[in-house]
Amino acid sequence: MGGEIIINDTQDLRHLIKVLRAAPGYITEVSDKSGWEYRAELVRFEGETGVFRILDKQHFTREPKLKVTLYQGIPKAAKMEQVIQKTVELGVSRIVPVFCSRTIATDTGGTDNKLTRWRKISAEAVKQCRRGFIPEIAAPVKLKDTIPEIASAEAAIFPYEDEREFTIKDFLRGISENISVKPPATVSVVIGPEGGFSDDEAAMLKGSGVTAVSLGKTVLRTETAGLAALSMVMYELEL
Repeated sequence: MGGEIIINDTQDLRHLIKVLRAAPGYITEVSDKSGWEYRAELVRFEGETGVFRILDKQHFTREPKLKVTLYQGIPKAAKMEQVIQKTVELGVSRIVPVFCSRTIATDTGGTDNKLTRWRKISAEAVKQCRRGFIPEIAAPVKLKDTIPEIASAEAAIFPYEDEREFTIKDFLRGISENISVKPPATVSVVIGPEGGFSDDEAAMLKGSGVTAVSLGKTVLRTETAGLAALSMVMYELEL
């Protein structure tokens, strides 16, 4: 096919050299973040760059068509890192960390450092699961300020422990079984923090058209609820 790819990202080069022990002749896959992926052969290292020869080019084959944005109530400690890593592997398109009234973590100090760390984790998870795009990790916002954005998706849900009748299965099957309705291309999933949603927050979400759903009889931890909900959404509407 011909043509070359130049890789000059420091972390990518370190991964190639230190972890993969890549040498001339090494063949790998490279994505350009614009819809294409390449099969390429390492030709040489030139200072701070790696030069690859393109062997094949094709559109991304691993990216989900369904675009799911996860609005995650920010948990304490390192739980957010786990949420990012696992939801990226499951196919999330975007993650928005949100502060709720019962959020234990505070929004004072270290936000920039945390955001840098979270974005790095997203990029590393993409490499591990060989996706083509790096899901965006947005800057943290207050829940009330992002509700209009949440509601703008074609389908929007929030797992709520006080919702005991209408399940996520009811919601998703209602979409997939209605053949007269085109399946949604965008979905918002909103997850509360450790303390859950307040009554006011639940009322605000419902009043904006976001549907409350139950994930089952047990109450899941915040770092588990997003994974469970995303898995169910991807299974029913993507697979």
